[in-house]
Amino acid sequence: MNKGSNFDTGGRGEFRNLANHRSTEIKLPERLLDPLERISEVLFGLIMVITVTCSFGIAEADRIDVHKLLLAALGCNLAWGAIDAVFYLMTRFSEKGRGILALHALRRSADPVEAHGIIAGALPPFLASVLSPDEFEAIRKRLNQLHEVPQRPQLTKDDCLAALGVFLLVFLSTFPVVIPFFLISEPRLALRASNGIAIAMLFATGYSFGRHAGRRPWLSGIVTALLGSALAVLAIAVGG
Repeated sequence: MNKGSNFDTGGRGEFRNLANHRSTEIKLPERLLDPLERISEVLFGLIMVITVTCSFGIAEADRIDVHKLLLAALGCNLAWGAIDAVFYLMTRFSEKGRGILALHALRRSADPVEAHGIIAGALPPFLASVLSPDEFEAIRKRLNQLHEVPQRPQLTKDDCLAALGVFLLVFLSTFPVVIPFFLISEPRLALRASNGIAIAMLFATGYSFGRHAGRRPWLSGIVTALLGSALAVLAIAVGG
């Protein structure tokens, strides 16, 4: 969020904190990453590390080199964590730009109906569907009263911290899956334990996803474990 403005240019360009300069100020909680974003990053990291460990299991089941496995798993998730963090920043920058364009289009519009359409397009569909024309007009007037309007998108400290969080979630999800290779000397048994931990973590992420998405957690956990395993197998099959 641009700290000098009451207009949030993130997300889908939602108009937020419209009352910040009034005595009836509404404080909205801010999170660097929402729960579903955190879950998706952990899920991505898990699929990547499963791809590495299962590839080793297929090619070298009886002679797994733990050091080589560690380097491969860490290197894979290190690289993809960095890539995903960069993609996150690019997405945030684009979202902020779209929000600024929407705000400027709103302020240029002399037609209330057109302005209401711009606001509706920037809000979540369900929220926009329950607002009356008078409420849209009140929002339009509040936005037109803003004194400090951003002219171009800028990444903030929070955006950079969130990108760091993306990187860490992908990278750190490697460790639980490779721990069995350090604790169990028999390679096949270590591989089975590693796969068991990975499946359990996939289930846990799916369970959490179901809770936050309003779906049945147990079913979401099972589906996520099956889907994540299938994606890892597919990645291995095509040389991932």
